[in-house]
Amino acid sequence: MTIIYQPTDADMRHLRQRRLALVGYGNLGRSFALNLRDSGLDLMIGNIEDKFADLARNDGFQVKSIAEAATDADTLLLIIPDEVMPQVYLQEVAPHLRTGDMLVFASGYNVTYGFIEPPAYVDAGLIAPRTLGVGVRDGYLNGLGYPCYLSVGQDHSGNAWDYVLALAAALGALHQGALEVSFNQEVEVDLFLQQAVLPALHHILLTATEVLVREGYPPEVVLTELYLSGELGLLLSRSAVTGWSNTLQRMSPTGQYSLLSRTNNFQETKAQRIMVSILDMIRDGDFAQEWSNEYTNGYPRLNTLRERYANSTMWRAEREILSILRGMDAGDIDDQFLD
Repeated sequence: MTIIYQPTDADMRHLRQRRLALVGYGNLGRSFALNLRDSGLDLMIGNIEDKFADLARNDGFQVKSIAEAATDADTLLLIIPDEVMPQVYLQEVAPHLRTGDMLVFASGYNVTYGFIEPPAYVDAGLIAPRTLGVGVRDGYLNGLGYPCYLSVGQDHSGNAWDYVLALAAALGALHQGALEVSFNQEVEVDLFLQQAVLPALHHILLTATEVLVREGYPPEVVLTELYLSGELGLLLSRSAVTGWSNTLQRMSPTGQYSLLSRTNNFQETKAQRIMVSILDMIRDGDFAQEWSNEYTNGYPRLNTLRERYANSTMWRAEREILSILRGMDAGDIDDQFLD
Protein backbone atom coordinates (compact mmCIF):
# COMPACT_ATOMS: atom_id res chain seq x y z
CA MET A 1 0.00 0.00 0.00
CA THR A 2 1.42 3.40 -1.02
CA ILE A 3 2.07 5.78 1.87
CA ILE A 4 0.24 9.11 1.54
CA TYR A 5 1.48 12.10 3.54
CA GLN A 6 -0.91 14.77 4.84
CA PRO A 7 -0.24 18.25 6.27
CA THR A 8 -0.46 16.82 9.80
CA ASP A 9 2.61 14.69 9.06
CA ALA A 10 4.86 17.74 8.67
CA ASP A 11 6.41 20.13 11.18
CA MET A 12 8.04 23.20 9.64
CA ARG A 13 9.97 23.80 12.86
CA HIS A 14 12.47 21.25 11.55
CA LEU A 15 13.62 23.94 9.10
CA ARG A 16 14.26 26.67 11.65
CA GLN A 17 18.01 26.09 11.78
CA ARG A 18 18.41 25.19 8.11
CA ARG A 19 19.93 27.61 5.59
CA LEU A 20 17.99 27.21 2.34
CA ALA A 21 19.11 27.91 -1.20
CA LEU A 22 17.24 27.24 -4.42
CA VAL A 23 19.30 26.69 -7.56
CA GLY A 24 17.50 27.62 -10.77
CA TYR A 25 14.84 30.36 -11.01
CA GLY A 26 12.86 29.10 -13.99
CA ASN A 27 9.13 28.41 -14.06
CA LEU A 28 9.19 25.70 -11.39
CA GLY A 29 12.04 27.24 -9.41
CA ARG A 30 10.28 30.57 -9.16
CA SER A 31 7.06 28.95 -7.92
CA PHE A 32 9.03 26.94 -5.36
CA ALA A 33 10.83 30.05 -4.13
CA LEU A 34 7.70 32.19 -3.84
CA ASN A 35 5.81 29.46 -2.01
CA LEU A 36 8.65 28.89 0.46
CA ARG A 37 8.95 32.60 1.18
CA ASP A 38 5.20 33.01 1.61
CA SER A 39 5.37 30.18 4.15
CA GLY A 40 7.78 32.28 6.20
CA LEU A 41 11.08 30.71 5.19
CA ASP A 42 14.22 32.64 4.27
CA LEU A 43 16.09 31.46 1.22
CA MET A 44 18.67 32.62 -1.27
CA ILE A 45 18.70 31.97 -5.00
CA GLY A 46 21.65 30.44 -6.82
CA ASN A 47 21.63 31.25 -10.51
CA ILE A 48 23.86 32.26 -13.40
CA GLU A 49 23.66 35.90 -14.46
CA ASP A 50 20.74 35.88 -16.90
CA LYS A 51 17.15 37.08 -17.16
CA PHE A 52 16.07 34.63 -14.46
CA ALA A 53 18.57 36.10 -12.01
CA ASP A 54 17.17 39.55 -12.80
CA LEU A 55 13.65 38.24 -12.24
CA ALA A 56 14.64 36.80 -8.86
CA ARG A 57 16.09 40.14 -7.79
CA ASN A 58 12.95 41.94 -8.95
CA ASP A 59 10.97 39.48 -6.83
CA GLY A 60 13.01 40.55 -3.82
CA PHE A 61 15.36 37.58 -3.45
CA GLN A 62 19.07 37.66 -2.72
CA VAL A 63 20.81 36.16 -5.76
CA LYS A 64 24.25 34.57 -5.58
CA SER A 65 26.32 32.46 -7.90
CA ILE A 66 25.52 28.76 -7.68
CA ALA A 67 28.86 28.04 -6.01
CA GLU A 68 28.26 30.77 -3.41
CA ALA A 69 24.77 29.47 -2.69
CA ALA A 70 26.11 25.94 -2.28
CA THR A 71 28.76 27.22 0.11
CA ASP A 72 26.39 29.32 2.24
CA ALA A 73 23.44 26.92 2.46
CA ASP A 74 23.04 23.49 4.02
CA THR A 75 19.82 22.63 2.17
CA LEU A 76 19.95 22.93 -1.61
CA LEU A 77 16.91 22.59 -3.86
CA LEU A 78 18.20 21.80 -7.35
CA ILE A 79 15.56 22.97 -9.83
CA ILE A 80 17.37 23.09 -13.16
CA PRO A 81 16.88 21.00 -16.34
CA ASP A 82 17.85 17.34 -16.07
CA GLU A 83 20.37 17.45 -18.90
CA VAL A 84 22.12 20.56 -17.56
CA MET A 85 22.22 19.54 -13.90
CA PRO A 86 25.13 17.01 -13.85
CA GLN A 87 27.75 19.49 -15.07
CA VAL A 88 26.43 22.25 -12.80
CA TYR A 89 26.40 19.87 -9.86
CA LEU A 90 29.93 18.60 -10.53
CA GLN A 91 31.48 22.04 -10.97
CA GLU A 92 29.44 24.32 -8.71
CA VAL A 93 27.76 22.22 -6.03
CA ALA A 94 29.69 19.05 -5.19
CA PRO A 95 32.95 20.80 -4.15
CA HIS A 96 31.08 22.75 -1.45
CA LEU A 97 29.02 19.98 0.16
CA ARG A 98 29.61 19.31 3.85
CA THR A 99 28.54 16.59 6.23
CA GLY A 100 24.87 16.98 7.11
CA ASP A 101 23.93 19.00 4.02
CA MET A 102 20.82 18.06 2.08
CA LEU A 103 20.14 17.90 -1.65
CA VAL A 104 16.53 18.14 -2.74
CA PHE A 105 15.55 17.26 -6.31
CA ALA A 106 12.31 17.87 -8.22
CA SER A 107 13.00 14.87 -10.47
CA GLY A 108 14.63 11.53 -9.79
CA TYR A 109 16.26 11.50 -13.24
CA ASN A 110 19.91 12.21 -12.51
CA VAL A 111 20.13 10.12 -9.34
CA THR A 112 18.31 7.17 -10.93
CA TYR A 113 20.60 7.05 -13.97
CA GLY A 114 23.82 7.75 -12.06
CA PHE A 115 24.59 11.15 -13.55
CA ILE A 116 24.64 12.51 -9.99
CA GLU A 117 25.76 10.43 -7.00
CA PRO A 118 25.18 12.29 -3.73
CA PRO A 119 28.07 11.61 -1.35
CA ALA A 120 27.33 9.32 1.59
CA TYR A 121 27.62 12.17 4.10
CA VAL A 122 24.59 14.17 2.81
CA ASP A 123 20.84 13.60 2.70
CA ALA A 124 19.05 13.29 -0.64
CA GLY A 125 15.33 13.97 -0.99
CA LEU A 126 12.76 14.29 -3.75
CA ILE A 127 9.79 16.66 -4.00
CA ALA A 128 8.29 16.12 -7.44
CA PRO A 129 5.09 18.02 -8.31
CA ARG A 130 2.84 16.42 -10.92
CA THR A 131 1.97 19.73 -12.51
CA LEU A 132 3.57 22.71 -14.24
CA GLY A 133 5.30 25.48 -12.36
CA VAL A 134 2.24 27.70 -12.68
CA GLY A 135 0.17 24.90 -11.11
CA VAL A 136 2.52 24.77 -8.12
CA ARG A 137 2.04 28.48 -7.52
CA ASP A 138 -1.72 28.50 -8.16
CA GLY A 139 -2.23 25.47 -5.93
CA TYR A 140 -0.43 27.23 -3.11
CA LEU A 141 -2.32 30.51 -3.52
CA ASN A 142 -5.77 28.94 -3.71
CA GLY A 143 -5.06 26.53 -0.86
CA LEU A 144 -5.96 23.45 -2.90
CA GLY A 145 -2.41 22.23 -3.39
CA TYR A 146 -1.40 19.90 -6.21
CA PRO A 147 -0.48 16.23 -6.68
CA CYS A 148 3.08 15.49 -5.64
CA TYR A 149 5.53 12.62 -5.09
CA LEU A 150 7.97 12.49 -2.18
CA SER A 151 11.01 10.35 -1.54
CA VAL A 152 14.16 10.06 0.53
CA GLY A 153 16.96 8.37 -1.35
CA GLN A 154 19.63 8.87 1.31
CA ASP A 155 19.19 9.61 5.01
CA HIS A 156 22.62 10.31 6.49
CA SER A 157 21.32 12.62 9.22
CA GLY A 158 18.43 10.44 10.27
CA ASN A 159 16.18 13.48 9.82
CA ALA A 160 15.80 13.53 6.04
CA TRP A 161 12.10 12.69 6.08
CA ASP A 162 11.47 15.46 8.63
CA TYR A 163 13.15 17.95 6.28
CA VAL A 164 11.39 16.69 3.13
CA LEU A 165 7.96 16.78 4.76
CA ALA A 166 8.57 20.24 6.21
CA LEU A 167 9.66 21.56 2.81
CA ALA A 168 6.70 19.87 1.12
CA ALA A 169 4.33 21.51 3.59
CA ALA A 170 5.94 24.92 2.99
CA LEU A 171 5.54 24.37 -0.75
CA GLY A 172 1.84 23.56 -0.41
CA ALA A 173 2.45 20.02 -1.68
CA LEU A 174 0.60 18.10 1.06
CA HIS A 175 -2.93 19.48 0.73
CA GLN A 176 -4.01 16.76 -1.70
CA GLY A 177 -1.92 14.07 -0.03
CA ALA A 178 1.59 13.44 -1.35
CA LEU A 179 2.51 9.92 -2.44
CA GLU A 180 5.72 8.23 -1.32
CA VAL A 181 7.65 6.76 -4.25
CA SER A 182 11.23 5.79 -4.97
CA PHE A 183 13.48 7.97 -7.13
CA ASN A 184 13.31 5.25 -9.80
CA GLN A 185 9.52 5.04 -9.77
CA GLU A 186 9.11 8.80 -10.12
CA VAL A 187 11.28 9.15 -13.19
CA GLU A 188 10.15 5.92 -14.86
CA VAL A 189 6.42 6.67 -14.74
CA ASP A 190 7.10 10.29 -15.73
CA LEU A 191 9.11 9.27 -18.80
CA PHE A 192 6.50 6.62 -19.62
CA LEU A 193 3.80 9.31 -19.76
CA GLN A 194 6.03 11.47 -21.96
CA GLN A 195 7.06 8.66 -24.30
CA ALA A 196 4.07 6.31 -24.44
CA VAL A 197 0.88 8.19 -23.56
CA LEU A 198 1.44 11.74 -24.84
CA PRO A 199 2.95 10.60 -28.18
CA ALA A 200 -0.11 8.38 -28.72
CA LEU A 201 -2.41 11.34 -28.06
CA HIS A 202 -0.30 13.58 -30.32
CA HIS A 203 -0.43 11.00 -33.11
CA ILE A 204 -4.21 10.67 -32.80
CA LEU A 205 -4.68 14.45 -33.00
CA LEU A 206 -2.36 14.71 -36.01
CA THR A 207 -4.18 11.85 -37.78
CA ALA A 208 -7.63 13.18 -36.95
CA THR A 209 -6.69 16.61 -38.31
CA GLU A 210 -5.38 15.12 -41.56
CA VAL A 211 -8.53 13.01 -42.03
CA LEU A 212 -11.06 15.76 -41.32
CA VAL A 213 -9.27 18.47 -43.31
CA ARG A 214 -8.85 16.08 -46.25
CA GLU A 215 -12.58 15.37 -46.09
CA GLY A 216 -13.35 19.07 -46.45
CA TYR A 217 -13.95 20.26 -42.89
CA PRO A 218 -12.52 23.75 -42.19
CA PRO A 219 -9.27 23.62 -40.16
CA GLU A 220 -10.69 26.21 -37.77
CA VAL A 221 -13.63 23.95 -36.97
CA VAL A 222 -11.48 20.81 -36.80
CA LEU A 223 -8.93 22.13 -34.28
CA THR A 224 -11.61 23.86 -32.23
CA GLU A 225 -13.48 20.58 -31.94
CA LEU A 226 -10.39 18.50 -31.23
CA TYR A 227 -8.79 20.60 -28.50
CA LEU A 228 -8.76 24.40 -28.94
CA SER A 229 -12.22 24.70 -27.38
CA GLY A 230 -10.78 23.35 -24.14
CA GLU A 231 -13.43 20.62 -23.90
CA LEU A 232 -10.84 17.84 -24.02
CA GLY A 233 -8.76 19.61 -21.39
CA LEU A 234 -11.84 20.11 -19.23
CA LEU A 235 -12.67 16.39 -19.39
CA LEU A 236 -9.15 15.55 -18.22
CA SER A 237 -9.02 18.23 -15.52
CA ARG A 238 -12.40 17.19 -14.12
CA SER A 239 -11.27 13.56 -14.19
CA ALA A 240 -8.27 14.54 -12.06
CA VAL A 241 -10.70 15.76 -9.39
CA THR A 242 -13.73 13.46 -9.58
CA GLY A 243 -12.45 10.47 -11.55
CA TRP A 244 -12.90 9.41 -15.17
CA SER A 245 -16.12 7.43 -14.65
CA ASN A 246 -17.80 10.31 -12.83
CA THR A 247 -16.74 12.79 -15.48
CA LEU A 248 -18.14 10.64 -18.29
CA GLN A 249 -21.54 10.82 -16.63
CA ARG A 250 -21.45 14.59 -17.25
CA MET A 251 -21.38 13.92 -20.98
CA SER A 252 -24.50 13.52 -23.04
CA PRO A 253 -25.83 9.94 -23.42
CA THR A 254 -24.74 10.11 -27.06
CA GLY A 255 -21.22 11.08 -25.99
CA GLN A 256 -21.04 8.33 -23.37
CA TYR A 257 -22.24 5.67 -25.80
CA SER A 258 -19.90 6.88 -28.55
CA LEU A 259 -16.85 6.76 -26.28
CA LEU A 260 -17.55 3.45 -24.56
CA SER A 261 -18.83 1.55 -27.59
CA ARG A 262 -15.81 2.49 -29.75
CA THR A 263 -13.05 2.05 -27.17
CA ASN A 264 -12.43 -1.55 -28.23
CA ASN A 265 -11.58 -0.35 -31.74
CA PHE A 266 -8.28 0.95 -30.36
CA GLN A 267 -7.30 -2.04 -28.20
CA GLU A 268 -4.37 -3.34 -30.21
CA THR A 269 -1.77 -5.76 -28.89
CA LYS A 270 0.78 -3.82 -30.97
CA ALA A 271 0.22 -0.75 -28.79
CA GLN A 272 0.88 -2.82 -25.68
CA ARG A 273 4.10 -4.20 -27.17
CA ILE A 274 5.24 -0.69 -28.04
CA MET A 275 4.54 0.52 -24.50
CA VAL A 276 6.43 -2.41 -22.94
CA SER A 277 9.39 -1.72 -25.25
CA ILE A 278 9.37 1.96 -24.27
CA LEU A 279 9.26 1.08 -20.58
CA ASP A 280 12.20 -1.30 -21.02
CA MET A 281 14.28 1.46 -22.63
CA ILE A 282 13.43 3.77 -19.75
CA ARG A 283 14.30 1.23 -17.07
CA ASP A 284 17.52 0.08 -18.74
CA GLY A 285 18.80 3.64 -19.05
CA ASP A 286 18.91 3.52 -22.86
CA PHE A 287 16.81 6.65 -23.16
CA ALA A 288 18.88 8.48 -20.55
CA GLN A 289 21.99 7.82 -22.61
CA GLU A 290 20.19 8.85 -25.81
CA TRP A 291 19.07 12.12 -24.21
CA SER A 292 22.54 12.78 -22.80
CA ASN A 293 24.02 12.41 -26.29
CA GLU A 294 21.31 14.65 -27.72
CA TYR A 295 22.15 17.40 -25.23
CA THR A 296 25.90 17.03 -25.72
CA ASN A 297 25.52 17.39 -29.51
CA GLY A 298 23.32 20.48 -29.30
CA TYR A 299 19.85 18.89 -29.67
CA PRO A 300 20.13 18.03 -33.41
CA ARG A 301 17.31 15.49 -33.52
CA LEU A 302 15.03 17.60 -31.32
CA ASN A 303 15.47 20.57 -33.64
CA THR A 304 14.78 18.38 -36.69
CA LEU A 305 11.64 16.97 -35.10
CA ARG A 306 10.40 20.42 -34.13
CA GLU A 307 10.84 21.58 -37.72
CA ARG A 308 9.11 18.50 -39.11
CA TYR A 309 6.03 18.84 -36.95
CA ALA A 310 5.94 22.61 -37.39
CA ASN A 311 5.10 21.87 -41.03
CA SER A 312 2.33 19.38 -40.25
CA THR A 313 -1.26 20.26 -41.15
CA MET A 314 -2.28 20.51 -37.50
CA TRP A 315 0.59 22.71 -36.33
CA ARG A 316 0.35 25.05 -39.33
CA ALA A 317 -3.39 25.45 -38.92
CA GLU A 318 -2.98 25.93 -35.19
CA ARG A 319 -0.64 28.90 -35.64
CA GLU A 320 -3.03 30.57 -38.07
CA ILE A 321 -6.12 29.96 -35.95
CA LEU A 322 -4.51 31.16 -32.73
CA SER A 323 -3.34 34.30 -34.49
CA ILE A 324 -6.90 34.99 -35.68
CA LEU A 325 -8.64 34.09 -32.43
CA ARG A 326 -6.15 35.59 -29.96
CA GLY A 327 -4.56 38.32 -32.05
CA MET A 328 -1.01 37.17 -31.25
CA ASP A 329 1.32 34.28 -31.97
CA ALA A 330 1.29 31.09 -29.94
CA GLY A 331 4.58 31.92 -28.22
CA ASP A 332 3.17 35.15 -26.81
CA ILE A 333 0.10 33.32 -25.58
CA ASP A 334 2.23 30.69 -23.88
CA ASP A 335 4.43 33.31 -22.20
CA GLN A 336 1.35 35.04 -20.78
CA PHE A 337 -0.07 31.75 -19.54
CA LEU A 338 3.15 30.70 -17.82
CA ASP A 339 3.60 34.07 -16.17
